[in-house]
Amino acid sequence: MPKMKSKRSAAKRFSLTGTGKVKYKKMNLRHILTKKAAKRKRNLRAAGILSESEAPRVRKQMLPYG
Repeated sequence: MPKMKSKRSAAKRFSLTGTGKVKYKKMNLRHILTKKAAKRKRNLRAAGILSESEAPRVRKQMLPYG
């Protein structure tokens, strides 16, 4: 049986931590930054952790060998 392919769009957006949590980059930090507060932009720089209810779908369907 051939290897399963991961969804390439998901592979570029998500990565797994050592404990198996799904990590992603937060949105809204690309353009129109002048109207956003410095505190908001600072918080958006930090990586987000996907909720436990959404994580199994990404791990199983989109990143099968992740």
